Amino acid sequence: MTAPTRVHAFTDDVLGDHDAVELARLVRTKELSAAEVEAAAVARLRQVAPGLHAMAYEAYDSPRRADADTGLLHGVPTLVKDNTDVRGMPTNHGSEAIRALPAKRDGRYAAQFLSTGMTVLGKSRMPEFGFNASTEFRSGPPTPNPWNTEHSVGASSGGSAALVAAGAVPIAHANDGGGSIRIPAAAAGLVGLKPSRGRHIDGESARTLPINIITEGVVTRTVRDTALFHAALERHWRNPALPPLGLVEGPARRRLRVAMITESVTDAVVDTPTKAALERTATLLESQGHTVEPVPVPVDARFGDDFLRYWGLLAFLAGNLGRLTMDQSLDTDRLDGLTDGLRRGFTSGGWRRTPAALLRLRRAAAAYATVFDHHDVVLCPVVAGVAPPLGHLSPNVPFDDLVDRLLRHVAFTPLQNVSGAPAISLPMALSDEGLPIGVQLSAAYGDERTLLELAYALEEQSPWPRIQQ
Repeated sequence: MTAPTRVHAFTDDVLGDHDAVELARLVRTKELSAAEVEAAAVARLRQVAPGLHAMAYEAYDSPRRADADTGLLHGVPTLVKDNTDVRGMPTNHGSEAIRALPAKRDGRYAAQFLSTGMTVLGKSRMPEFGFNASTEFRSGPPTPNPWNTEHSVGASSGGSAALVAAGAVPIAHANDGGGSIRIPAAAAGLVGLKPSRGRHIDGESARTLPINIITEGVVTRTVRDTALFHAALERHWRNPALPPLGLVEGPARRRLRVAMITESVTDAVVDTPTKAALERTATLLESQGHTVEPVPVPVDARFGDDFLRYWGLLAFLAGNLGRLTMDQSLDTDRLDGLTDGLRRGFTSGGWRRTPAALLRLRRAAAAYATVFDHHDVVLCPVVAGVAPPLGHLSPNVPFDDLVDRLLRHVAFTPLQNVSGAPAISLPMALSDEGLPIGVQLSAAYGDERTLLELAYALEEQSPWPRIQQ
């Protein structure tokens, strides 16, 4: 059997193996210039481009720089996902059905993102409207996993995850409406925090949803990069309805009650490597003095079907109102098979069951919140198995087969989107094939601090796998 093909750009240039925190320090102390860092990132992005196909738009000659140099991550190169407006760059939402012109202004969330001081070098690829769990397309080349290019890098923030894992940039924008930060983070061996609902400024699409399931964030290679990024955002705007997060700088000493969930919300079977990674994480947490005990899934057995119906509503809105809400160029004849199938299912009768599904989803959110009456943290898989081969979740797979595969794979993450609770994916293991395996920790609404403290402790005790090793 041939060895898996890995793609990365780590070398002895000025980026080296530095994370975003270190690069920001080097720029701030003038040991490196922002221009040097930017040029090195562009060179790396160009190097990995033929193998990863992860860029939706390249702005190397006209990057979007922060208006001031006071951000905590000033001079750090980054990317923004292709569903968020950045002035001077088109926003195509990962869809071949849209041919957008460059945005005339920054989106609501992009303004907060830019306040960190980072330099945006372009847009990262995503599947159409973020509906799929693999960064694959109707006709264009997929974005593969840099750890093994025959496998998926997850989605919907797959382009960002691929380029951070490959070392092209240390940090990149991601957002999460059903696992879209955590799933690619797990597939690519990264840290991926989905914040609490309302922790940061909502993007334009999130503000109109019946249940706001979308939150914004980043994927990174270190916990401290994620922690500093979220602290930096609070300097621009902080939600007064949530406890301040501030800068979390390391583990805490307190001992926690951890609930471990091994059963999925979709009756999916968790594969053996993922079970082993979960059990190993539980053992590490116990060795730190935490108490871990199994608990059942706290939601109705219909949760998976209800979330799928909600997904159908979102596909209907994207297809039928997308010319108003996204871009006038939207051509519904060019929608991919997943979007079109979800949309057709909604219009052919799914809409009748949607009000009841929304009611049950709201009840599921309340039921999930009760877990934290007796526990501080929930431990579970991110997805039911290691990253699948490319093609397994392609939008060209017959619709019914694809939906069944998605429900069997995306079996844990949607619950935190519906509840609004924070959750983090951590790279806790490698499979025998050399693919990263993520494990998920979630906490009560507004308690990202506990998740970051635990993440620091696990990173210290069991350092993350490195793609260049």
